[in-house]
Amino acid sequence: MTTVRLIRKRVAPSPCCVRPKLPSTNRAFITAAAAFLLGCAGNAAAQTYPTKPVRVIIPFVAGGPADFLALIVGPKLSEAWGHAVIIDNRGGGSQIIATDIAAKAQPDGHTLLLTSGGFAVNVTLYPKLPYDPLRDFVPVNTIASGPNLVVVHPAVPARSIAELITYARSRPGQLVYASAGSGAPSHLAVELFKAMAKIDMVHVPYKGMAPGMTDLLGGQVQLAFPTISAGITHARAGRLRALAVTTAKRSHAAPEIPTIAEAALPGFEASNWFGIIVQAKTPPAVVRKIHDEIARTLSLPDVRERMLSQGLDPVSTTPEEFATYIKSEISKWAKVIKASGAKAE
Repeated sequence: MTTVRLIRKRVAPSPCCVRPKLPSTNRAFITAAAAFLLGCAGNAAAQTYPTKPVRVIIPFVAGGPADFLALIVGPKLSEAWGHAVIIDNRGGGSQIIATDIAAKAQPDGHTLLLTSGGFAVNVTLYPKLPYDPLRDFVPVNTIASGPNLVVVHPAVPARSIAELITYARSRPGQLVYASAGSGAPSHLAVELFKAMAKIDMVHVPYKGMAPGMTDLLGGQVQLAFPTISAGITHARAGRLRALAVTTAKRSHAAPEIPTIAEAALPGFEASNWFGIIVQAKTPPAVVRKIHDEIARTLSLPDVRERMLSQGLDPVSTTPEEFATYIKSEISKWAKVIKASGAKAE
């Protein structure tokens, strides 16, 4: 058998293949011209946007707060744009599955991702994400923010957040708290609370907050930080005692309940936020058009009323403000996760 070896011959490029070196003034002119043409193309795309149905990917199963928000905002956007807005629930994988789909979508603004605080948390919990949260996306607008509610079983004698801190300090490692799972907002909010209050409590993660609340009502655990919508009914019925909310400001849904910051720990804040992001290469003019329509929708009285009734405050920010906020959330929760030793389930 004869072996034939192929050799790749290196050939010098012919003069016609050599890129001529342009004077710096010409290069600057061409660069400026290219940027101008791209801007014109983006503005043209914005003027006709949308040209087809818009898909809103939600990284949760139907029925949660993100789904609730999409069902409020989606019809308003559809009415304004004259095209259907399709809600696409892609739950599972700690939001990673849905986020990866959005990262690989066409960058034309017709695929939106309604994300939440887990988007920032996952950067630390999952160091090998299939997407880069900062490089592959551009923030468009926030939609809403809501607090967790600090609730304790009636057997716990504390009637304020300050009393809870004192009680926990006198019993290190004895109080047990429930969460919706390791790395969930209901877990990390407590870990931030523990660190700032300098207390030690035992964490019991559940597969969702519902079973955790069942055990809290039964006295198997002593406290939890559920969403305000999940906890306020039990508190008002006397089955649990509400001590504080976790946001910087009091909630419209329960204005009588103080914040942790004002009651005991200045600077404490942990909120459940939701917002819209899109593929990073989406034309800026299209991003701005989506932002403006969301902002207009959030200002509508009926939209605001429905959100507030569920303990969610309508929030609208510029794309730049939202980007800055996401970066700050990534940094904030990275410190909490590393200090607490929280691991992805």
